[in-house]
Amino acid sequence: MDNEKIIFNYEEIDFSLQEEKLIIDWINKTVLEEKKQLGDISYIFCSDKYLLNINKQYLNHDYFTDIVTFDYTEDNSISGDIFISIDTIEENRKKFKTTFDNELHRVIIHGILHLVGYNDKTDEEQKVMTEKENYYLSIL
Repeated sequence: MDNEKIIFNYEEIDFSLQEEKLIIDWINKTVLEEKKQLGDISYIFCSDKYLLNINKQYLNHDYFTDIVTFDYTEDNSISGDIFISIDTIEENRKKFKTTFDNELHRVIIHGILHLVGYNDKTDEEQKVMTEKENYYLSIL
């Protein structure tokens, strides 16, 4: 496994991911289990304000969100930029009565699930996505 294919960046926040190697190994296992190959994945952990600007500039969405995924997947090799708002992770942790790490890990794998082909636009797609998130959280 080539650990340099997954990189972590930080914008406008005082945060650093704990247990990077564990997370990288987990992402690799997820990608392999979904029968895909790992391309280049860049996670950008950022503030609400930073992600709102990304959301407005590239997607014409004027609202806060926990994640924005830009998919550069080609054929079977998944690649993308995954922006995650640490501010919204903290808010959702409280809202969903879970731990910060659990919510963070859920969103980290949510981005990967989008890259391997899952969507969450309909109720049925959201149900499948949540089941997949729960499954992969259980093997972390």
